[in-house]
Amino acid sequence: MDKEEFRKRGHELVDWMADFMQSKESYPVTPDVKPGEILSRLPEKAPDKAEPFEEIFSDFENIIMPGMTHWQNPSFFGYFPANNSEPSILAEMLMSTLGAQCMSWITSPAAAELEERVCDWLRDAKGIHSGWKGCIHDTASTATLSALLAAREKFSKFQINKSGFTGTEKFRIYASTHVHSSIDKAVKISGIGEENLVRVDVDEQFGMIPEALERAIQSDLNNGFSPLMVISALGTTSSTAVDPIGPITKICKEYKVWHHIDAAFAGTALLLPQFQSLMEGHEDADSYVFNPHKWMMTNFDCTVMFLREPKHLVNTFSLTPEYLKTDLDEKVNNYRDWGIPLGRRFRALKLWFVIRSYGLDGLRTKIQYHLDLTKKAESWINEDERLEILAPVNFNTICFRYRDVELSTIELNKINENWMSSSNSTHKVFFSHTKLDGKYVIRWVIGQTDVEEKHIQQAWVLLQDQLNKTLKTSA
Repeated sequence: MDKEEFRKRGHELVDWMADFMQSKESYPVTPDVKPGEILSRLPEKAPDKAEPFEEIFSDFENIIMPGMTHWQNPSFFGYFPANNSEPSILAEMLMSTLGAQCMSWITSPAAAELEERVCDWLRDAKGIHSGWKGCIHDTASTATLSALLAAREKFSKFQINKSGFTGTEKFRIYASTHVHSSIDKAVKISGIGEENLVRVDVDEQFGMIPEALERAIQSDLNNGFSPLMVISALGTTSSTAVDPIGPITKICKEYKVWHHIDAAFAGTALLLPQFQSLMEGHEDADSYVFNPHKWMMTNFDCTVMFLREPKHLVNTFSLTPEYLKTDLDEKVNNYRDWGIPLGRRFRALKLWFVIRSYGLDGLRTKIQYHLDLTKKAESWINEDERLEILAPVNFNTICFRYRDVELSTIELNKINENWMSSSNSTHKVFFSHTKLDGKYVIRWVIGQTDVEEKHIQQAWVLLQDQLNKTLKTSA
């Protein structure tokens, strides 16, 4: 493809993208395909000869698009918002065009300094202590692992990085029973071992109980373990429950344990001043992560981590071979030293585009609208005597189910599973589920960029219809 054809095809694709953004709600939310169906339509061998763009794009439309789940459809209510926006998409196009490798200041000074500035903007907008500094990662999984490794090295005075485990370490990590599975993965990868992940009890609202945390730490100290890190959740994966940040921070400070705050999904809500009290007492914590690619109109991937003392992270990951050294290294942020990968994309650019295009007021208005829609849907569920909500609606996630006092938990779980499955099988909506205290619940997450009241009304009518059909079938 020469530059002129690139120009022509680029214009065509932008037109297609704009059309898609305007009509995305007309697509089925989920595809009606069977496993292997797409694969069977793809040639087993790569082409030896170049193929024309028309054929490639035709296959994209006829093979790939019919097999896509449309996360940007306003009727996608599953998992979490993975929303994008027009300014974020345009910035992503520029990122790809520039093709910059943003590992060091010298490799792209504007990228490094823009990253520092937009992280400061978000820190201040979210009410995080002004002394903290931020950096951008790909996902919260990577950022949390990076924080855990930094805690490990701080505790060992960076000797594990140098000499490896001695075999005498007995580190312990603490988290509630509702934290994200990435915590389990980080404990495995870090060499600490999943048997050393201590699950702390939660209260009736599924938030960590500080007293239970302290008892667990004291018990481990009495048994020769070394408490290393507590991971609290500001919005758990299952129900967006909130752990008490201030009391947990106080305990961590007393026992000299690293406190990492995981706000991957719900952290965007801190842009609204009324939610910032949830972070009260965080000043003595150590790290905090949230995903702009969840609910902040910034397309995947883009995670921001803030640290009270970035030096521990930098000292953990800093590795500067001769070919990367410059005479400016002591004066600048080389963000390759703030995480695991050496190579880094110019993710700050799309954050910059999004923040400037919406303004903080525009972002707050959009988020508040999603919260208002959630309250409306919550009221509909509360008015239906057949249904119940099993967790506090702290943000934009509702965990609800059909109930019947004459049925067992097993029977109710099956009915609710069939209800969600039949709703999703229409391909007009998509919901996901979790289990709370062993009870199968449907999660209704309202946060797609362009979701409106009509979409949740349509979803509610569909849910009612499918529940009636499910109950008739199971009778």
